[in-house]
Amino acid sequence: MTAPALGVLMLATRFPRIVGDIGNPASFDFPVRFRTVPGASPQRVVRERDPALLQPFIEAGRALVAEGATALTTSCGFLVLFQRELQAALLPVPVWTSSLLLLAELPDAGVVTVDADALSADHLRAAGARPTTPVEGLAPGDPFQRCLLNDEATLDVDAARHATVAAALRLKARHPGLATIVLECTNMPPYADAVRAATGCRVHDISTLLRQRFNPDPGVRAT
Repeated sequence: MTAPALGVLMLATRFPRIVGDIGNPASFDFPVRFRTVPGASPQRVVRERDPALLQPFIEAGRALVAEGATALTTSCGFLVLFQRELQAALLPVPVWTSSLLLLAELPDAGVVTVDADALSADHLRAAGARPTTPVEGLAPGDPFQRCLLNDEATLDVDAARHATVAAALRLKARHPGLATIVLECTNMPPYADAVRAATGCRVHDISTLLRQRFNPDPGVRAT
């Protein structure tokens, strides 16, 4: 019997995906299947919020389910805008589009995102979060942001870590009472430990959500 697999709906990208990134199979200790959605560039998803991409994501999700995926996630937290539609189209398989879905359970949290200008109250409401949830992004034009949104072929890991920590520290400085930070971007989990050390906050990301909700052993009841 084939073990249950997590299906990952991937944006069409070329930038490197290090261990911890959702696009690297070594980030998981259970079976994972990937399917790239043609035309789903970071620009179309993050900044253009292109509704024409919904149907291709549904079709890719159905293909993953046909291949054995028993739950689905995505490689971009901004796809939370499609959460309701994707879940309705892909029932009974659960769909978790974004780490932002954790915010409904974390009233004391703030968000670090790839692009604060693009992350709107619409995204927060789609996640079931307060539209006033504190948000801080990578600095506009930062090399890490350019790598992800312009889909560049190289990644400076040290610079990416520094940029993610710097955004978290700006968030903490603006909201000193924050106890929890959620990393929206699925490329940021490799830097979660550095954010935790720098801010003293609890840090969650897409890997946190998946560890909580995906059950790779059908013989064990999820809690």
